[in-house]
Order: sequence, then C-alpha cells, then structure tokens
Amino acid sequence: MEHVLYHSRWCLITSRTFYTAEYDPNEKTFEKLLIANRGEIACRVIKTCKKMGIKTVAIHSDVDSSAVHVKMADEAVCVGPAPTSKSYLNMDAIMEAIKKTRAQAVHPGYGFLSENKEFARRLASEGVTFIGPDTHAIQAMGDKIESKLLAKNAKVNTIPGFDGVVKDADEAVRIAREIGYPVMIKASAGGGGKGMRIAWDDEETREGFRFSSQEAASSFGDDRLLIEKFIDNPRHIEIQVLADKHDNALWLNERECSIQRRNQKVVEEAPSTFLDPETRRAMGEQAVALAKAVKYSSAGTVEFLVDTKKNFYFLEMNTRLQDPYKSFGLPSIGRLSQYQEPLHVSNVRVDSGIQEGSDISIYYDPMISKLITYGSDRAEALQRMEEALDNYVIRGVTHNIALLREVIIHPRFVRGDVSTKFLPDVYPDGFKGHKLTDLEKRELLAIATSLYMAEQLRSQQFLGSPRISLAKLDLNNWELSVQLGDGTYSVTVSNNGSTFSVEVDGMKLNVTSEWNLASPLSSVTIDGTQRTIQCLSRDAAGNISIQFLGTVYKLRILTKLAAELSKYMPEKAVEDTTSILRSPMPGAVVAVSVKLGDLVSEGQEICVIEAMKMQNSMIAAKTGKVKAVHCKAGETVGEGDLLIELE
Repeated sequence: MEHVLYHSRWCLITSRTFYTAEYDPNEKTFEKLLIANRGEIACRVIKTCKKMGIKTVAIHSDVDSSAVHVKMADEAVCVGPAPTSKSYLNMDAIMEAIKKTRAQAVHPGYGFLSENKEFARRLASEGVTFIGPDTHAIQAMGDKIESKLLAKNAKVNTIPGFDGVVKDADEAVRIAREIGYPVMIKASAGGGGKGMRIAWDDEETREGFRFSSQEAASSFGDDRLLIEKFIDNPRHIEIQVLADKHDNALWLNERECSIQRRNQKVVEEAPSTFLDPETRRAMGEQAVALAKAVKYSSAGTVEFLVDTKKNFYFLEMNTRLQDPYKSFGLPSIGRLSQYQEPLHVSNVRVDSGIQEGSDISIYYDPMISKLITYGSDRAEALQRMEEALDNYVIRGVTHNIALLREVIIHPRFVRGDVSTKFLPDVYPDGFKGHKLTDLEKRELLAIATSLYMAEQLRSQQFLGSPRISLAKLDLNNWELSVQLGDGTYSVTVSNNGSTFSVEVDGMKLNVTSEWNLASPLSSVTIDGTQRTIQCLSRDAAGNISIQFLGTVYKLRILTKLAAELSKYMPEKAVEDTTSILRSPMPGAVVAVSVKLGDLVSEGQEICVIEAMKMQNSMIAAKTGKVKAVHCKAGETVGEGDLLIELE
C-alpha cells in the first residue's frame, strides 16, 4: 500500500512478481543527466543515476535553493523565482541550464513538463535525449480530447461525452444537457485532479467551467476543457505498461486508486481486490493496444473507470511512470521541525524529497513522502502500514496520517468495498479523527496520566536522587483530574518501577514503558497490548498533546486541588466566526467577489483562494452587509488571516 504524507498517500502491495534486469556496468550510458523536476521524484532519479555512475544536474527555483534534490545532485542551476510558471515550467531557462551544464539527457519526472510536447520537441532539436516517449505519443496521450479519439479507433472502451473543445460556459451548459447530468468537466491537458469538476446542474456547470479553466491554465498553461458523462460510484484502476522502440509492449498488472478526494488519489493498492483474472487481462490487453496505437515507447499508466458490473472505460494515459503524490484535505505550509521515517519497521519503503528542517511551500504540492508497505498477503501489508503510520514522526506541519490510518482499518476498506465515493460516503461531514471506543479512551487517559507522572517524578530527581534530600515523595497514590474533549475524568495513579497502575472509571490498567521523555516515539504496553504513541507537546500547566491511534488528542491533567481552583479562572470568550471569514489555508487570493457595503447571502462566494494549484471558493456563513475587506487579488495570505468582515 502507498500513502502520501500530507501529505501522504500509501500503497499496499499484497503480492508481487519480481522482474529483474541486471545492470551491465560496461554498457554505455549518458555522462550527465538533468532532472527537470523537484522533490521526491528528482531524488529518486538522482539515486538511480549515482548507482549507474551518471552525473546529475538539478534545477530549482529560488525558494528551493536548499532543497534535498539540490544538495544531492552534482550540479544545480536556479531557473527562476518560486511560481512554477517562472521556474519549473520555464522552458527557456531550463534549455539554458541544459546548454550551460552540457547535459546529454533530461528526465522530466512527473507533472510540470513531463507531458509537454513542445519541451520534448525543443530537446530533440538540440540533440538532447528526452527520457520518455517521443513527441507524437506525448501529443496523442497528453491531450485528453485526442487520446479519447485514438482510444476509440484502437477499440478501447471510452466514456460517452463531447469529443471537442468546450468554448465557453454557455456551450458547456448546452453540451452537459445533451449528455445528461451528472457530467465531468476536465482539463484537456490536465491530470492529477487539477482542472476537474463534477456538475449536477446548469449552475454547477458554469461554476465548474470557470474554476476548471482557471486551474488548467495555472497548472498546465492550457485552459481547454472537455465534458463527458460522469460515471457515478466507480472504481479507479490503473494498468502499468512498458513499451520499447521495437513495437514490443506489455502490461504489468494494476493499481486500485479508488480512495480519492477531489479527484486526487489518497490511497493506492495492488492488486485490486475487485478484479477477476478475465477483467484484469481484458484491461491489460486494451492498455497495450492503446500503447501500440500511438507507437508508445516508455513506461506509462493507462487509467480506467470500472463500474459495479466490471465494465471498464478508458480515462486517460499518463505518458510517464506515475506515482505522484495527491494531497488530501487543506494544504499546510511550514517547516519540518522534526522528521523521522519509519524505516525500522519491516517491509516498509519511503520515497521522500525532504528532510528535517525542510520548508513546505505554498507554491508546490505539499509533498512529504510516499509510504509503501508490502506483505505476503493483504492482511500483513495492512498491518505493516498501520505500524509504519504510528511510527512516522512529522512535526511542524499538519499531515493526513490520521485519515490514512482510519481508511485502512475501516470495515468497508478491509473487505474491499470501495469506490471513488468512499471518502464522502464514509465521512459525509468531513473527517474529524478517530472516534475512541470506551476502552481506547481509558487507554489514552492511562497513557497520558502515566506520562504526566513520569515527568513529575523525573522533575523531582537530580542525578538519580531527590532534589531535596529530606523531601518525602508519595509514590503510592496520586489523584488527578483529566480533561479530554468535553469530558472530565477522575484518575488515580500509583507507581512501581517502570509500570504505572491507573484506575479510570473503576477499571485498573497497568501501563509499562521505558518512559524516555526525550524520544519522539514511545512504545507503551497496556495490560499486554502494545501501542506506539507520540507526545507532541506538554507544558507546566498540564496541557499535553498525544498522537494515539493516528489522531492527535489534547488533554489537560491537573492535580485534584488544581482542578478545584481552576473553576474560578475566567474563560476566554469564543469568537463569532459567522461574521468574519478567515483563510482556512495558506495561499494566494485569486479573486475578491465583494466590496465594502455589498449585501451578501448565506452561501454566496466572497473570494477565491488558490493553494497548491487548487482553487477554493470561500463563502459567506450568513446573510449580511460587508463591513470590511482585508484582502485583494494577487495577495498571499496565511492560514487564519482575516479576509472579510460582515456587519
């Protein structure tokens, strides 16, 4: 399974066939290769080149000057400022870097210019090898409109829809009505969920046309859109293909990518639990037929939608080896203050392009890593993933470990009952973290109070002895009050060496650990059950944050006396959030739809924020009059920044 952390997707590999191609060190290779990408994929390419004795050149924007891929490469060239259009999509600057460094070949990675036929053409004209398919295949498969026509001619199953370019919102509405709602509006040159919207009526079609065209122009420099029938409740399954320049092509089984949010993959699994051998073979053969039809010569991915009756339809072909990160939830930026990969867990692989101290920027996909686990069967791979997620230390930015962990233990996922609607079906009101059972709640309270008392005992010691030699420590019994969520719990704790005996709600639990309070990870045993927890923060006021079963819980632990006195402390007034609009994420203001004095209705769009190339419409929480506007188009805003005030 594969997760990507925040920013994380995971991939479960339950069975594997190994294909080996022994590398011949005497075989002629390129002397120098430039990687026209960043992050995790650039690091992977550089690692492979080092094994093969090929020198590498990294390109980077000015904000990426200290990035891991830049440090790993033999040479590095800055190709412009932070925005992708001025750096990683800046063909002139990249071509100049190739000439300057005398690179013989270019690896485009995924995204950016990997499917840009003009870039491949310019490289060919300069005698530089493009590591990927030729320009004909890129043009044919990189354009959804042309690829759909080619797929039809190759007798590949396709989704019913309009095969031309949609000119404007009015035409989009007309076409959508002809096809029949619901419809999918998507960028012709796009991928990765960007420039894609589902519309169920005319109003959503107009809005979808606007957002999709803007996202497409921003991400791919091409705002052309197409419209096709939306297949409700499908599975998203991909076939990997390999083809050479001698008309040989083969398919290498499938990946199930049905767990998605906003058309972006959150979870991948191989093999799919849904396909039977006949359907798998039919999909593979059609994928190969398509590759041969465009004279494809590289690694690629053919994507299909599969309905509940195992009918499958061609979605798109990605003209490169895919495994890109797709985010879930709202983007988070910041610096990784602490970072530790779970490589000590067996059957785990981590592909990352960051390190402790790295910055996650608003300008690019907030990739932390791809976490992959595998096993002899599905159950083992799932167990390894659960372990790996619990042992992954990521501090400084938010991430989606909690969601990923919940997905893999959910009964529907465990039995293979998934579709692209899994997340909205399972979490219709949004994901709010793990819901503790009564026993799990007691375990959390026992762990938290044991940590609290371990710290209290340590603070009373100096070089293994009491700080005040005459002080008598009552090691037998502590009465504590713990606040968790809306509840307050009375807890009694006693200590015997490395074990704390904790009584919660009349139940006694024995909690044992090494109690290394400096370690980011703690292995704790509760009555024979092992748990890996992370203490994210704690302070002198008794506040403690613990990552338990993937989710972060905030508790407050007080002595019985302190809890009694705390009742007399004034409470902080709660902010009225219905009259204000704050940015829920860091990003750039694309548009402001209101001005001072305007009357707005509940649910009306007020402004649009773009983050990580995705546009998000911010709406009014109530009907009212605009009192103040604190942002304007083109400005960068941070999470929590005040945007609009209503009277």
